[in-house]
Amino acid sequence: MAEIMVGTCGWTDRALLASGWYPPGHRDTEGRLRYYAERFSLVEVDSPYYALPGPGTTRRWAERTPDGFRFDVKAFSLLTGHPTRPSALPADLRGRPRDAGLLNEVWTRYAEALAPLRDAGRLGTLLFQYPPTLTPGPEAEAFLRAGRERARDWPFAVEFRHPAWWSPAQAPSTAALLTDLDATAVAVDTAQNLPTSVPPAAPVTTPRLSVVRFHGRSPHWGTGTKEDRFRHTYTAAELTEWLPRIRALASRTDELHLLFNNCCADAAARAADLLRSFLTPIPHQPGTPITTDHPSG
Repeated sequence: MAEIMVGTCGWTDRALLASGWYPPGHRDTEGRLRYYAERFSLVEVDSPYYALPGPGTTRRWAERTPDGFRFDVKAFSLLTGHPTRPSALPADLRGRPRDAGLLNEVWTRYAEALAPLRDAGRLGTLLFQYPPTLTPGPEAEAFLRAGRERARDWPFAVEFRHPAWWSPAQAPSTAALLTDLDATAVAVDTAQNLPTSVPPAAPVTTPRLSVVRFHGRSPHWGTGTKEDRFRHTYTAAELTEWLPRIRALASRTDELHLLFNNCCADAAARAADLLRSFLTPIPHQPGTPITTDHPSG
């Protein structure tokens, strides 16, 4: 049975800070992370998608969290083929052509920045979230393989945003590709029956880790502002739908990460707490193994 970890996609979101979730005395930079890590064993770090962090920053993250805590870290936007503003690049790289050489250099700096987390045993996985413009085909496969080769010595998780990757006809090929790449397939929960809806496929493609990201069930998924896309309050019924999938994933992997990306205010933290209440025993401390049996009643 897997070690199951539950958390949220970030701990410094403005809406979370404004919600009052952090009590007085825990609202400074260090206090927030320490308070968060007392309540959850896992967090996703989204900021490296927008700008490369420094090793000093990630070293402080490691120092402020207990043994067994995990950081899942999103890849920088250029590495996943997203539009990237020149100002997001380090100053000395802004004039370079956007070719394989630049990607290699960006990867090198990204890896150097995350080395303190890996060295401290805090790194869960790198999260390569690919844009909706990446559709199945030979060019996409070559791009994925090039990215995996750069990160060949690192844990590597892949989330697709184009629905075709997990369509019934394509899903077996997608799972086989990620298995061949030794990459974790990231399962997602979103609103269904929309043109942009990604099916909630949850294959196991590496025995070490499975990841589920709960994005909320907004009817504006794929459109509108960030708040429109991710605003959702999960109900108990919606989360219990996932218990059979969670049970199946937990039986086949060493570690299972369940992350909430819904907003706003403290909606993600409340949803994480709710799902955790369905998993027994409740993991109060980071690294506590849990089962996925739903409590009676």
